[in-house]
Amino acid sequence: MSETDQTAEGFRYRIRREASGALAWLREAWSDKRWFRWLSIAVLAVLVAFFVGWTVLTRNLPDAETLLDYEPPLPSMVRGIDGEIVHSYARERRVQLQFKDLPTQLINAYTSAEDKTFWTHGGIDLGGFASAVIDYASKLGTGERAVGGSTITQQVAKNILVGNEYSVTRKLKEMVLARRIEDVLSKREIITLYLNEIPLGRRSFGVQAAARAYFDKDVGDLNLPEMAYLAILPKAPETYSRSQHFDLALQRRNFVLDQMADNGHITAAEAAQAKSAPLGIVDQRPETRSADAGYFLEEVRRELMSRYGENAEDGPDSVYAGGLWVRTSLDTDMQTAAQNSLRAGLMRYHGNRGWTGPVATIDPSKGDLKRQLASSYLSINYQDWKIGVVTQRNGNSAQIGFSDGKEAPLSNLPDRLKVGDVIAASPSGNGWRVRTVPEVSGGFLAQDPNTGRILAMQGGFDPRLDSFNRATQANRQPGSTIKPFVYATGLDSGMTPATMVPDKTYCYYQGANLGEKCFRNFSGQGGGEHTMRWGLEQSRNLMTVHIAMDSGMENVVKTFDRAGIGKYDPFPAFALGAGETTVEKMVAAYSGLFNHGLKHEPTVIDYVQDRNGKVIWRADDRDCSGCNMDEWDGRPMPRLPERGNQILDPRTAYQVVHMMEGVVQRGTAVALRDLGMPLAGKTGTTSGPTNVWFIGGSPDIVAGVYMGFDRPRNMGGYAQGGTLAAPIFKQFVRETRSKWSERPFLAPEGVRMVRIDRRTGRRVFDAWPSGEPLAGVIWEAFKPDTEPTRKGRRDEIDEMRELVLAQLRRREAAAAAAANAEREPADFVEEQGGLY
Repeated sequence: MSETDQTAEGFRYRIRREASGALAWLREAWSDKRWFRWLSIAVLAVLVAFFVGWTVLTRNLPDAETLLDYEPPLPSMVRGIDGEIVHSYARERRVQLQFKDLPTQLINAYTSAEDKTFWTHGGIDLGGFASAVIDYASKLGTGERAVGGSTITQQVAKNILVGNEYSVTRKLKEMVLARRIEDVLSKREIITLYLNEIPLGRRSFGVQAAARAYFDKDVGDLNLPEMAYLAILPKAPETYSRSQHFDLALQRRNFVLDQMADNGHITAAEAAQAKSAPLGIVDQRPETRSADAGYFLEEVRRELMSRYGENAEDGPDSVYAGGLWVRTSLDTDMQTAAQNSLRAGLMRYHGNRGWTGPVATIDPSKGDLKRQLASSYLSINYQDWKIGVVTQRNGNSAQIGFSDGKEAPLSNLPDRLKVGDVIAASPSGNGWRVRTVPEVSGGFLAQDPNTGRILAMQGGFDPRLDSFNRATQANRQPGSTIKPFVYATGLDSGMTPATMVPDKTYCYYQGANLGEKCFRNFSGQGGGEHTMRWGLEQSRNLMTVHIAMDSGMENVVKTFDRAGIGKYDPFPAFALGAGETTVEKMVAAYSGLFNHGLKHEPTVIDYVQDRNGKVIWRADDRDCSGCNMDEWDGRPMPRLPERGNQILDPRTAYQVVHMMEGVVQRGTAVALRDLGMPLAGKTGTTSGPTNVWFIGGSPDIVAGVYMGFDRPRNMGGYAQGGTLAAPIFKQFVRETRSKWSERPFLAPEGVRMVRIDRRTGRRVFDAWPSGEPLAGVIWEAFKPDTEPTRKGRRDEIDEMRELVLAQLRRREAAAAAAANAEREPADFVEEQGGLY
């Protein structure tokens, strides 16, 4: 046996000898010494209890390693067409920063206030823990809450992993997790999590959100006393943020400044100077500016929620927790103009009709009226108006209360006004005056026809009063605005803009039960034959019905369907707009017309990015192969394929738009002519009249508007699209004039421009269009081989005969008038005409 083996054997022998001796001693002590038995049982019981307690305590604890991938709930930010933030979908104020974004003195303020040994301890401060145990024991049974004694690491565990339950068990779990967190994360990662997650009052979580909420600054712009103030908030944010407790907040802030000086972060002089500064807290305000585009932004929210869900439980990219970045097509200048224009039109129609009733009512028996008003979130953003509730009414005197608790005298009292009525009011002298929100309403929408992007949307007077979006949700009869698609069907069936169409009553048999149905023009007038162009310009119902029936109503409703207007049965009434549709659908259909028959689906969102900037959805989903090549391969530049649906022949679409230019120049929308720019469009007035419409625009912007009561009723015989709806569009154009180009409507390939007589539709060879709106000779758009031919000998003979007969009739009429003049005094007769 070697020397090494002998040594090992000797060592094993000594272990066996010592172990057997110890075992013998334990057996002897167990049998002879009672105190040893009890001590052994007690130690074993403690060990078992500790093991069981530890198992129970840690059994369901979350894994600290989840913090490595932790993503806090963040609001979704919405940008407009120019990239500027216009809104946020948030229930809490949250902004996530990186460690490099956190000012050093801000970190020092928090460690001085909350955990001065943060950079050296392993997750638990034993001294602080001992103090907390003593404080807890002293307050046991008193109902008072003991001091926490938690380190910053423990607070991270509490805020993110275990919750805020007040119990010894929670504190123990917090301590266990703190030790684990220290093993998983660095100190920088822990302090960053803490300063991003800590609740600091005013619905703000994290120091950046709090800096905005309390000082309207970014953290990098805070001064020393402001940083110290934010550092006191974790203890009691709801106390230190209220004006009645500002003296306590000042004392606590100065204490933190002293601690910073004691810890060597600042000098005594700097602390003294900072303590002399006031708190400087600003009033609560929105964290981000929000464009006054409630209807548009609600459409965006609905679309995002249908795609990604609402809350964190619905997925990682939810609207209120996913931290999405959403680029929209909202043009804030156009949105403001749309809002102003629609409101002005509604107010003009309302005129002096008087008070139409409250915007809502509150039950006085259910408690304080002002408090109920505050919880209703009703408000208005129009001039200097404000929403309030009638709190008192006694004859000709009344009081109005507001959601901020204030009250004031109310004047201009309608007879029907009563306590509990929620009304609009404006300042008047030392009180307020009752105002009327128009009962009539409407919707407005503007869109880029080349892309389908919706630029502006106004769905009523104010979204704060009524969230129902009449631009997208209200199904209304479009009236004559549907006629361009009837005419398009006629053009596709072989007609031309110069085709002569009867303007005569059209009747057809509907069956034994319904009998005969006859159509008449809006004005009740009519007769003769006129060009298709004239029929569209003057919106002649009878000519439209003749075109629809000659083209086949089955073909007409197929055109409506392809354009996305709606699915209708092939009844002639639908050719005059008797079906129902929305402003959004009509504007999209017109955009297809204006874009040479290529229609893009309307969109409010361009693309969506997740919190890390990755694009997770895009409206334009075309694949551009080769667009991201590192080096040019010498081949032609890659081009994106065309988007959209071709709903009409491009030539047909241009012919219709060219005729609609005449609607603006000399037809039912002549009120727009003085804008002096290339425009096309069509008015609409439904039976009653109950709705008035205008839809039109340029090659780059198409907008549509309707006005009517939510429960359709007669608007008055004078109500027409050209007198009520077109002026709304006109104001919109004037307020956004810089965004409208002078680019004319361009004819697509395959269109021939021919000189014709505007009234007869016959081809002209000896004159040129003058450009005047009422010129007799105009340029007309024709498809190849459909233009009128040169006049023949027979046409010349017919014209001569009609001329001779007309002269004979004039001579006979003159002779009869002379004979009557010898017998009776002359009567003056004025013949009036008009546009319909």
